[in-house]
Amino acid sequence: MINFQIGQIVFSKSGRDKGMPFVVLNVEGEYLYLADGKYRLIAKPKKKKLKHVQPTNTVNENVAALVSGFSDSDLRKAIAEFKGI
Repeated sequence: MINFQIGQIVFSKSGRDKGMPFVVLNVEGEYLYLADGKYRLIAKPKKKKLKHVQPTNTVNENVAALVSGFSDSDLRKAIAEFKGI
């Protein structure tokens, strides 16, 4: 079983958002709450099962430390940094 962390960047493996990157905002049992700051905002994160996401080794420490104080634009920047944009 893979351990997910708050601030970790993951990719969706299924659904209409397949292949899209997200940041983990919360881990609750077998579910993750994900947001990307563009289509899924912090105010309304996507609830997704663990088996439907592909983890990466990248954890954005800024997001992990300050999830409650982060904005959607900060999430977009974290994902852009991961992509190398």
